[in-house]
Amino acid sequence: MGKIFNQRNIIILLILFALVFPLIYADNRYVLHVMTIGFIFTISVYGMNILAGYTGQLSLAHAGFFAIGAYSVGILTTQGGLNFWLALLLAVLITCATGFVLGLIALRTKTHFFAIYTLIVGYLIYLLIDKWDGLTGGIRGLIGIPIPDPIGPITFESATSMYYLVLFFLLLAIFVAVRIVHSLTGRTYIAIRNSEDLAQTLGINTTMNKLVSFVISVAFAGLAGGLYAALTRFIGPDVASTHMVFNFLMYLIVGGIGTLSGPLVGTMLFIWFEQFLKSYQEYHMLIFGPILVFMVIFFPSGITGGFYKLKMKFQSAKNQKNVRHIKSIPVKSTKE
Repeated sequence: MGKIFNQRNIIILLILFALVFPLIYADNRYVLHVMTIGFIFTISVYGMNILAGYTGQLSLAHAGFFAIGAYSVGILTTQGGLNFWLALLLAVLITCATGFVLGLIALRTKTHFFAIYTLIVGYLIYLLIDKWDGLTGGIRGLIGIPIPDPIGPITFESATSMYYLVLFFLLLAIFVAVRIVHSLTGRTYIAIRNSEDLAQTLGINTTMNKLVSFVISVAFAGLAGGLYAALTRFIGPDVASTHMVFNFLMYLIVGGIGTLSGPLVGTMLFIWFEQFLKSYQEYHMLIFGPILVFMVIFFPSGITGGFYKLKMKFQSAKNQKNVRHIKSIPVKSTKE
């Protein structure tokens, strides 16, 4: 049974479920829209996880970079008349360039000072979007963002086609995240997270590695923001709000910070949990607040981290039981 439910088979089953999901809910555009939004937010949370979970740098400007990606696509397509795919590529590059410049300054700080600085940066991005009426539309936002241009015979006019498009980018983002974490670069990030001073004594250029990690993180956010703009076709300053970044952080903490499946588990769980609590919208924070406090106190490593800890605990207990069983077997002496 354990061989059937191994990690590889579970991943295959999840991918197959994601592929057939639109066939199950083909007539329900709302369900497909919610699932697609969840995929987009998951891409962004994976970027936050690379920086916070593996490098140990908590950036509270993540929603700001998400907004930069979204507004870049919106402005380049509506005002610049560019093709969506070119606009999406430029949006990611613009987000990376902005992240590189801001990261050079932000990474001169450490621990909670870094978090406070990035929180201020995120709020400044929000104010810039909100007040720059001529470029961003201000509080009115951007309306009429076009859907992605067709790729040959493939069009993206339906909810199902947009679902599969975002699913493709989600799988790509997960693949990239897995490759990074399991590479020498990923082990370098973990070494910096565990002890930056020790990493420096081993000859690791911590400043450069943290900067690269920061740029990779904002690239994920910019990609997610661009896809969000194409899906909703309207964006406002709220996409850069502190409420958005704390939602990303909540998804990551609940799912499991510093784990590869945590962003997916936490985001999709909360996205659907919010849908079930639509009737109690005014009690939103009263419900989520205690849940988050409970998770931080009793499951600091999140749902995924807690699952792996329990699995290791049971495996250790099983191994000890096997050792005791072997020791209890009498050894027969042999005579020559």
